[in-house]
Amino acid sequence: MAGARWPAFRKDEARVIGASTPARLFGIAAGLFGGFGTALAAAASHGADPRGIAIAAAMLLVHAPTLLALAALRDLAPRVLGLAGGALAGGVAIFAADLAARHYLGTRLFPGAAPLGGGLTIAGWAGIVLGFLVARRP
Repeated sequence: MAGARWPAFRKDEARVIGASTPARLFGIAAGLFGGFGTALAAAASHGADPRGIAIAAAMLLVHAPTLLALAALRDLAPRVLGLAGGALAGGVAIFAADLAARHYLGTRLFPGAAPLGGGLTIAGWAGIVLGFLVARRP
């Protein structure tokens, strides 16, 4: 259609899904998780004992789309889903980094890293449940 124009919006009406800072951070984390998860999965297919990095890859790859969904849906319950996403991203990052450090460096990331990462990840999932229980109705 020649001459077709997009409808004009006032500045306060123009909304981009995921434009908030937490949503952008969730999107960035999702991209990093996807990239590192893919790299670790490839490395696991070539190693002698790939169990640790295969688990790290799986954790990263499973949670990447979850963070993308939270970036898009965060406005339903901004505080709760923002905290849940932060806990989820931090927990998965710590957990996966600890497993990768054990594989590549032969040592833990820091004492208690895996339980801390796992606990934060579980707390993040619980926060997602809570966020959708208290979410605003459209």
